[in-house]
Amino acid sequence: MTNENNLLELKDLQTSFFTKDIEVKAVDGVTFSLPKGKTLGVVGESGSGKSITSLSILRLIDEPGEIVGGEINFKGENLLDKKETEMRKIRGNEISMIFQEPMTSLNPTYTVGQQINESYMIHQGLGKKEARERSIEMLELVGIPSPKKRIDQYPHELSGGMRQRVMIAMALACNPDLLVADEPTTALDVTIQAQILDLIKDLQERLDMGVLFITHDLGVVAETCDYVAVMYGGQIVEYEDVKTLFNNPKHPYTVGLLNSIPPNDHDIEGDLPVIRGSVPSPADMPEGCRFAPRCPFATDLCREKLPELETDEHGNQIRCWIYTDEWDGDPEVNVDDERTSKSY
Repeated sequence: MTNENNLLELKDLQTSFFTKDIEVKAVDGVTFSLPKGKTLGVVGESGSGKSITSLSILRLIDEPGEIVGGEINFKGENLLDKKETEMRKIRGNEISMIFQEPMTSLNPTYTVGQQINESYMIHQGLGKKEARERSIEMLELVGIPSPKKRIDQYPHELSGGMRQRVMIAMALACNPDLLVADEPTTALDVTIQAQILDLIKDLQERLDMGVLFITHDLGVVAETCDYVAVMYGGQIVEYEDVKTLFNNPKHPYTVGLLNSIPPNDHDIEGDLPVIRGSVPSPADMPEGCRFAPRCPFATDLCREKLPELETDEHGNQIRCWIYTDEWDGDPEVNVDDERTSKSY
């Protein structure tokens, strides 16, 4: 899967949390790639391991968590081999992150200008005056009105949309090669959400950076992403380019997620389709396929044995027994037929 055109490659990434009695595998063998200048959406329900994967990439896992295996190759170098002093130079400079809720990420005791200035002063060695000038330029770039006034304001004096724009300004201050956006529009209303997504897309094209977009919103993925990785139970279950995934999804879980998107072209009649059950706890995973307890196609094989993640010649990935020679169910089954069903 190694490719010189890939900005980021995860290979069998494993991140666990340790208690006195057990090891909880929050990320269990995640493998995917992100080409340079492209956007990869990582989707799945809460508890599927999306955010832990993103934090692992920046090596921001705190005790009792630990990255216990695999590789995180960024621009051809494994970040797990880097010393912490080297990672500090990479974070915020070559790799930046936008977090879900800006009020918990911005320091309430410092002005937004002081917080953006820090990136320039630490990573680019600028003085206070020059850093301030660059920060004003960045606030203007992300669409904040009256940047010379806003730069001296505190986070609580700004609206939610403006705070999120400040977070983007901080993340992009040093022109990173990779932007990790962990559900950056979750707390925003629909209008502001659209503006933020357009802003990220526009800045990506200007700066030619790769974007890893963590989200549960497949509508956002369809609008912004080039590739999609679907996570479930700490693992990748499907990875494809966005057009292929939406037109011809293969994994039953992916189909269930697509079914759950409310139609916007006509009135909804009856109940919305749902995926019955819930995501299993990382501390109590099923013995076989992790989706088997919720899957309408599950057989004894699915419930007893975990399928491997298979990769084709185009780099697309699928983790499902249906697409193997060992499948013991209906040989004529078509998972995509379930997209029109009312229950799942």
